Amino acid sequence: MEVKRCGSVPSAKGPADWFTGSVRVDMLFQPNGTTRASGGSVTFEPGARTAWHEHPLGQTLIITAGCGCVQRWGGPLETIRPGNVVWIPAGVKHWHGASADTSMTHIAIQEALDGKVVDWLEHVSDEQYPGAAAAR
Repeated sequence: MEVKRCGSVPSAKGPADWFTGSVRVDMLFQPNGTTRASGGSVTFEPGARTAWHEHPLGQTLIITAGCGCVQRWGGPLETIRPGNVVWIPAGVKHWHGASADTSMTHIAIQEALDGKVVDWLEHVSDEQYPGAAAAR
């Protein structure tokens, strides 16, 4: 058994290659021994969002605070709030983030395939992001 103490891993700024806007990532756990799951708490300031991306084995999002959005390529925009759980299947191109005027925090859980948990793609454009003009 292992207990990871709160604050034992410092918060990190979400890299500009993967995110638009101000994002904080707090890694909760990494693959360990025979497990391949990792998880992190991600906080998006208003207007912040991921780039489009895919996960080789899918991703689960557990929304813990605020109000945000998630969208799969070609699909409708979904509003997400605390208590919502989102499953994104393997290989589905998608993005997620805060609404234009409210921050959002979620726990993201995904598994590694051959050591890889995500394929990052292009940024979500202002035209693709609802409320981008309000977020400026």
